[in-house]
Amino acid sequence: MSDPQSHAPQPHGNGAKYIALLLLGLVIGAICTVMALRAIEARKDHFHESVMHVQSWHMGQIKAGIEQNRCGATDSLPHLQTLRTMANDLEPAFPELRDDQRFVKHSSQMRATLDAALAQPPLNCEGLGATAKKIGEACKACHQDFRG
Repeated sequence: MSDPQSHAPQPHGNGAKYIALLLLGLVIGAICTVMALRAIEARKDHFHESVMHVQSWHMGQIKAGIEQNRCGATDSLPHLQTLRTMANDLEPAFPELRDDQRFVKHSSQMRATLDAALAQPPLNCEGLGATAKKIGEACKACHQDFRG
């Protein structure tokens, strides 16, 4: 006769199912965390970073023009004009510093430097180099006080 227990199904462990569900939960949790962090980052105000990036790019173009011996007014004026326009956005870009007199002074100095450059545009590389140096000094003075 046959043994009745030999035909009974063998109990299987549920460990593999639990591990699979745990791994699935970890993957879904990681994806949701990344999505939440990106949503939070997207809501932040990046205006101040944008102003600094645009100004940095235009300063880079001025310096590249000097290196390439392209220093005529037609080459440099568009960049100087944009720098001056962006200088108007310094206080709105940094609202937490708007009432700090040092910041106001640095912003005003930057605008004055650019106003002088636009009033008498540099016509050669020597003049453009001197102008770029003055602008750079205005930037550096502010960054020394407010950049950590």
